[in-house]
Amino acid sequence: MKYLVRDKIFAIGDDYWIEDEHGRRAFLVDGKALRLRDTLEFKDPTGLVLITLRKKMFSLRDAMTIERDGEPLATIRNKRLSLVRNHYRVTLAEGTELDVSGRILDREFGVEYDGELLAHISRQWLRVRETYAVNVVREDADAALMIAVAVCVIRMAEKERDGDD
Repeated sequence: MKYLVRDKIFAIGDDYWIEDEHGRRAFLVDGKALRLRDTLEFKDPTGLVLITLRKKMFSLRDAMTIERDGEPLATIRNKRLSLVRNHYRVTLAEGTELDVSGRILDREFGVEYDGELLAHISRQWLRVRETYAVNVVREDADAALMIAVAVCVIRMAEKERDGDD
């Protein structure tokens, strides 16, 4: 299932819908204003908070956390950087690790578990500017988590590129 995500997702206080490939509203992204750190909530169409994204403020290495029901679900950190590809490690609360690699800033990358593709992020399918698709390849993969991972690594790669903290 493909989900369409607007590129400038972290506009503070900005709310918008992520739609599925059929144009149905799948997740409401609620950008929380007046917070000390970046915070986004992904809600289902009824308003139930599914996932919260937070940037860790005082970590030695840039990291973002994904929470579900107020509990940590995953932590994302930069694994290594090369001239062409970014590589991030997603550590789930129970210890499972996902790898994210590819051309993050170009919106061409994958999320894998143990060498198996879970989601592919790309602009190639779209004609809409400022939008990319998150194609959740495995039916048993958590779509909200895959979208949240994509949003986090893009945000982290952009901050790294721009030299922001």
